[in-house]
Amino acid sequence: MNIAILGAGGWGTTLAIHLVKKNYRIRLWEAFPDYALVLQRKRKNPKFLPNVSIPEEIFISSDLEKIISKAALIIIAVPSFAAREVLKKLKRFDLSKAIILSATKGMEMGSHLRMSEVIRDELGKKIKWAVLSGPTIAKEVVEGKPSTAVVASPRPKIARLVQKVLMDKSLRIYTSSDPIGVELGGCLKNIIAIAAGIADGLGFGTNSKAALLTRGLAEIAAIGKKMGAKSFTFMGLSGLGDLVTTCTSKNSRNRNFGEAIGRGRRMEQLLKETEMVIEGVNTTKVVCHLAKKFSLETPIANVVYQILFEKKDPLTAVDELMSRKEKAE
Repeated sequence: MNIAILGAGGWGTTLAIHLVKKNYRIRLWEAFPDYALVLQRKRKNPKFLPNVSIPEEIFISSDLEKIISKAALIIIAVPSFAAREVLKKLKRFDLSKAIILSATKGMEMGSHLRMSEVIRDELGKKIKWAVLSGPTIAKEVVEGKPSTAVVASPRPKIARLVQKVLMDKSLRIYTSSDPIGVELGGCLKNIIAIAAGIADGLGFGTNSKAALLTRGLAEIAAIGKKMGAKSFTFMGLSGLGDLVTTCTSKNSRNRNFGEAIGRGRRMEQLLKETEMVIEGVNTTKVVCHLAKKFSLETPIANVVYQILFEKKDPLTAVDELMSRKEKAE
């Protein structure tokens, strides 16, 4: 099988390395020609996975036509803000026999669409698609540490096929019939991870972290229910599983970003300093809009929004959060 992976960030590179070990023919697309040459020459990804070697068997190019040619599976691993632009470029190819797999954990700004909705919006309703999410820190997956993820599609056969392609002894894949819940769990948890990082930066303890995870999961599930997801999905890998990982791991970019905010750094400066995309920043904007639309209470997301975009002092925000009117759980 020919597999095309669009996006040579940490996760895209990890998936390429993982799948080439299973003897698939892997082609990795890097949007910027100069950086594609760096990857080709060094067989390293210095921005995102500097200590990991990229096998020679992986073909790397910025030429999309060479990457897409004869691909049976196309994995979208670009940041959410770039997804639509990349999908537009795919329109000139015959994708009738290909499966499009979204591995992006984010939502589109402006439209507030999930990535699978953007895929169908650009490539048509007949396109075969699935989504991948779960507690998958790229560094751990590429190192072969036991990990799990879930693939969801409205077509069970597609979900099972992608499951077989991705799964091996170090990465166990489950299937789901709830792509809405799987996608939302994968992106909304980034907001809670920023909050957890802020709490770490402020020097709070385990009690605070437990409260954020628990009440954060309640916020995620409430939004998900309004958007058509199944509640039990958020108790699974793409909900609770990914939430725990992202809120506790020292390799979590969203948690690390939040910790820096809690220590007094400014968002604008932090975003300038990193090559990595902090998906939780834009997702916070989307969720606060959706909460108003659905008349939902999302106190944690609201506080993160105030800290990031209204420059509210984190300690003041926490005090207000803790002083909210009493209510039942």
